[in-house]
This record gives sequence, C-alpha cells and structure tokens, in this order.
Amino acid sequence: MKIRLTTSLLAVALAAATPALALAQNAPAAAATSNGAATRTVIDTSTRILTTLEQRRAEFRKNPTALRQFIDGELNKSFDRDYAARLVLGLHGRGASDADIKLFADAMADNLMQRYGDALLEFEGKPTFRGKSESALPGNRGVVVATELLRPGNDPTPVDYLMRNVDGVWKIFDVRIEGISYVQTFKTQFDAPLRQKGIAEVAKELRDGTLQAGQQAGGKSSGK
Repeated sequence: MKIRLTTSLLAVALAAATPALALAQNAPAAAATSNGAATRTVIDTSTRILTTLEQRRAEFRKNPTALRQFIDGELNKSFDRDYAARLVLGLHGRGASDADIKLFADAMADNLMQRYGDALLEFEGKPTFRGKSESALPGNRGVVVATELLRPGNDPTPVDYLMRNVDGVWKIFDVRIEGISYVQTFKTQFDAPLRQKGIAEVAKELRDGTLQAGQQAGGKSSGK
C-alpha cells in the first residue's frame, strides 16, 4: 500500500465511525449478545458521515475550517482520545496528570487532522464499510469490530475498530488498518521524543508543527 493511501485510510477510519449509540452490558457474557449492535452502529454512522462528506465536498474544499470542525465534532463523539493517548504514551504516561494526558491527546489528534483531513475529500466513488465480525478483547477490555472498507475498483481493505465502554457508550480507542495499529504506530514514533523532552514539550511541538504525527526521522511519512 502506498504511503498516501495509508494516511488517507487512517484519516477516514478515525473520522468515519461513531459507535456512540451501542449501549454496553456489564457482564462479559452479555457482550456477546450485543454483537450486532456495535457493528451496526459503526456501519450506519460511517455511511452517514461518508455521505455528508460527499454532499459537502465542494464546501469543505473551499473552507478547510469547516472540514476540521466537522471532523472534530465526529471525533469528540466517537474517539476516546485520552485513553488512546495513555496507550500511546505507555510508560511515559505513568504518573502524568489528567491535564497533561489531555494536552497530548488533543495535540496529537489536531496535528493528524490538520495534515490528513483533506485526504477525506479524495475518496471518490462513495466508499462504504462492511461489517465482518465483532468479538471480545482479552481481559474484558472491550470489543473489536472487524470491517472492510470497500472502494470501487479496489480490493477490500480490512479496518478494525477496538472499542471500550465509557459510561454506557462504546468508543474507539484504537484503529487497525491492514493490521497496522494507530496506537502502536505512534507509541513507536513518540518514544524517543518523550524520553528526551517530556509530555508537555512534545505536545507543544505537535501544536506548532515542529513535530508531525506519522512522520519518521528524516521527514518521511510513516506508512506501509
């Protein structure tokens, strides 16, 4: 897969699923009985968002601010930024304050969307998602919803959403595209900067663009 397609898929995967309506069950056994609900919500809402992008494509191309506002609104509903940030930070996040975690989470998400938000508008031909399966994660950590991104003239692309229950609502905390994990990708990238500079400084560099999420040393974008 080309680097540009990988980053485009990441942008779509983060913004195109809003599993906020599937209520979680408390018992592990009950999670299996709710298998269809989370998947249906991912697919239904993905379709709605992709349709909105198609309908407002011309507007968003002329007004990048409106596009970012739209994406941010969907991410706020669907993506568990702080939990994902803790996973990315790993050992570097131990003992960190909630404020520092939020600072890093927001800076990373904003940096990604500023760089790759426009990639959402490149998807022509009305791409769709197809649900494949839903299964429990080890340790009662949530569920993984396996889907495929379908684009005319292209082979299906596997996109898995790892989700956990937050106050009775399923939210995404990781996305795997063709097996490539959002969390692991950025955990690897930010390990050295975090060791050298700390959370607040890395967040500041993400904000001002000195450090780019998804970019390896030497200025190359990370990808497959």
